[in-house]
Amino acid sequence: RGVACQGPACSSRARRDPAAVGQRPGETMGLEKEKADTKIFMDEEGFDRSSSPALSDAEKSLEKAPDRDPHGLNSHLKLGFEDVIAEPASTHSFDRVWICSHALFELSKYLIYKLLTLFLAIPLALVAGIVFAVLSCLHIWVVVPFIKSCLMVLPSVQTVWKSVTEFFVAPVFHSIGKCCAAINIHLDQE
Repeated sequence: RGVACQGPACSSRARRDPAAVGQRPGETMGLEKEKADTKIFMDEEGFDRSSSPALSDAEKSLEKAPDRDPHGLNSHLKLGFEDVIAEPASTHSFDRVWICSHALFELSKYLIYKLLTLFLAIPLALVAGIVFAVLSCLHIWVVVPFIKSCLMVLPSVQTVWKSVTEFFVAPVFHSIGKCCAAINIHLDQE
C-alpha cells in the first residue's frame, strides 16, 4: 500500500484545468498510460502526513520566499510549456515525446536561467548600479539645476523677447500684411 506522487513530467495544464485547453472535464488527451508509468510510490511509514516538521523561528522565516517582483515588472515572463508550445486537438505528437519535451523544456529553462544568473547577475547588477548612480548624480547635480536656472532667467528673456517682437518684428509683418491686402485675384473662365 503506498501514496501516489506524480513527478514534474506529469503535471500539465490539461490535467490541472481541462477547460483551459478546450477539453471537457474527465478527458485526459491520451495521457492515461503515461500517468500510470510516471507515478512514484512511497511507503506510508516514510511519509508522515499527520505532523509537519518542527521548525525553529529562523527556519519558519526562511520558509516563506520573499516576493522578488513586488511591482510585477516581469509578470510577462511567467510562461510555462503550455504557453509556448501547444498542439491542437487535430495534431498530436506521441505522448512520450510530449512528456519528454515538456520535461526538457522546464529543465533547460530552469538550468540555463540558473547558469546565466550565476555568471551574469553580479556583474550586471554592478553595471546597473553604476549606471543608475551616474544618472541620478547627473539628474540631481546637473539637469535639475540647469532647468531651474533657465526657469529663473526666462521671465527676463520673455520681457526682452516681447520688446524685440513689438519694436522690430511686428512692424515688418504689419507692413507686409498691408502690401498683400491690396492684391486682388480674379479668375476668368473662357
